[in-house]
Amino acid sequence: MGNLSRKIALVGAGMSKFGQHFPTKRNPDLWIDAWINAVENVDNGIEPKDVDACYVGNFTADLFNHQGHLGPNMANLVGLTPKPAPRFEGACASSGIALREALLAIASGVHDVIAVCGVETMSEVPTTMVTDALSAAADTTYEYPAGATFPGLYAAIASAHFHEYGTTPEDLMRVGIKNHENGKENPYAQMQQTIKEIMESKKARLISQGQEAPEWKDEIDFLSSSANPYIASPLRLFDCSLITDGAACLFLAAEDVAKKFTDTPIWITGTGQGSAALSLHDRNSLTSFIATREASRQAYQMSGLSPNDIQIAEVHDCFTIAEILAMEDLGFYEKGKAAEAVKNGESKRDGALPINTSGGLKSKGHPVGATGAAQAVEIFKQMRGKAERNRQVKINVERALTHNLGGSGGTCVVTIYQK
Repeated sequence: MGNLSRKIALVGAGMSKFGQHFPTKRNPDLWIDAWINAVENVDNGIEPKDVDACYVGNFTADLFNHQGHLGPNMANLVGLTPKPAPRFEGACASSGIALREALLAIASGVHDVIAVCGVETMSEVPTTMVTDALSAAADTTYEYPAGATFPGLYAAIASAHFHEYGTTPEDLMRVGIKNHENGKENPYAQMQQTIKEIMESKKARLISQGQEAPEWKDEIDFLSSSANPYIASPLRLFDCSLITDGAACLFLAAEDVAKKFTDTPIWITGTGQGSAALSLHDRNSLTSFIATREASRQAYQMSGLSPNDIQIAEVHDCFTIAEILAMEDLGFYEKGKAAEAVKNGESKRDGALPINTSGGLKSKGHPVGATGAAQAVEIFKQMRGKAERNRQVKINVERALTHNLGGSGGTCVVTIYQK
């Protein structure tokens, strides 16, 4: 694994508000929101004439919105045509791949400045059709015909982790509680409520309806009750990420032109991508993602860093169990030890290794094609000291990481950032 032949900086980043926006907003509207937000976050400004290409990450506008050929559509909206505008698809890792390919294109010398677009509108179709569209990222030869949805696949992964390492449902609940606390502080998040606030709201509604108030002692008690129904045992409703619409925009620039846009660039020093069999039955283990291990190996080697050097990370918590697996597969903790770290508060904003300060996919939302780019937006804010409200970490972040997973671990992109 060689080094990037040119230094590359993240000089601007922004995103739309995440949520369910259809019919008020669709992909074009959300992308324009993200573009404007990113432009506003470039210190010295940036214009379409400064950008050489638009790399678009999107999973399946074809199925969600009956719109293929998305690249030129997005480029035209912000004045980038006739410049190149390829679209990249890797399930939930689509814009992570777009980010990586933009890095490689700039490193090659083909381009100097690239805008990365991540975008997805999922609420345009009913929930049943969302589930069906997402299943296209799984194995359609064996898993899909057998009725395996992503909650079911990750439930199998969670069950295996429970069996092998003694992980418990309460361990998963603590991940969700932590991420909702972070999401409350993110004005761009879909769910800006803590689990405790959701619990109190449900209790007040039941009382207003003349029902007896539930005796929930705390968040764990609430999440263990029928108010948090099983989706696919052992995963419950609050273990699952959301159906979300949203977009994110990143501006990448080569070192020799980055100073035009900012005096405080965030350098991207490591990138890696891995893959695995789509079907779970073709894997040697259900408790570790080989694609994450390979992508992180490449990224660490390229950057010259190790897991111990990372100070903050955004990881792909499409389900709460996925955050625990990521913490272990990225080398932050030994196998079977991440759950205890979460319990001890190590992954909180004031912990030893803050994870998902944005609220993660669980609270911020998961517009699948936009998630990878949105993770980079949060890292940009944290490293620049610009995270809104009360979620800015107290440490001076010099080194950070994003982990973007596709499907049930079939694709993974890991990116490392340094000041």
